[in-house]
Amino acid sequence: MMRTRVVLLFLGFYIGLVAGDWNILGFMGSKREEDKAVTAGRKNYCESWRMNVELNNIRGFEVVPGECVDYVGRYVTSTQYEVDVQFAAEEVILFLAHTFQLGGDGKDAWVFDVNDVLLSTVPYYQQRQFGGMKRNASAFEAWVKEADAPAVAHMVHLFHHIRTRGLKIFILSSRADYLREATVDNLINVGFHGWTELILRSPEDNYSSAETYKAVEREKLVHEGYRLWGIVGSQWSSLGGYTTARRIFKLPNPLYYEY
Repeated sequence: MMRTRVVLLFLGFYIGLVAGDWNILGFMGSKREEDKAVTAGRKNYCESWRMNVELNNIRGFEVVPGECVDYVGRYVTSTQYEVDVQFAAEEVILFLAHTFQLGGDGKDAWVFDVNDVLLSTVPYYQQRQFGGMKRNASAFEAWVKEADAPAVAHMVHLFHHIRTRGLKIFILSSRADYLREATVDNLINVGFHGWTELILRSPEDNYSSAETYKAVEREKLVHEGYRLWGIVGSQWSSLGGYTTARRIFKLPNPLYYEY
């Protein structure tokens, strides 16, 4: 009996407290706090997802998670993205300043990829929900043929800085060889010139992955006597494999995954 009276007394006190203190403004305020928590949680999740893509912990994704499409879109069009690229470019320059010594035989070399290293595909992916839609090879190649991609920020300066140090520049891309004319035109139009060779995939290569294809092409350069001082890529498939360089530098790219 005593226990029942205590429970009833507590319930009465609680109901009175709620009736006296509750109001729509307070409810909306708490609701806003909940919304902020949800937004913060989504932002944290998407930042973590992007970071783990860059670290190569997340592999083989076909699309950017739906809840992260807006986040990825804001990132790749942001000042932060440009600063991240600039930081990587400055690290390349520091590496060369502290380590590089010209061999004098014309065999010092550097390798660049094309997509999202020299030429930005962000305008294309902006039309495709910033990676939220599955890749469509035909649509992408049609866009490449327009030869209108902008240069990735800071890369024109880095490209020519490396050239002035006396290194031969090889551009190694997974783009098909029939896109050569459009790729060359695009590169020249935005300020890239003076490379030694542009290597694109031929119809004859039967490599199962971009990583294998690029490793084989780098091996050919090594067999020709070139010393590969560095590679700049935006995909781990551009940087890995059994033939790599003395240093690799990865640019951020959460838009897609290339095998």
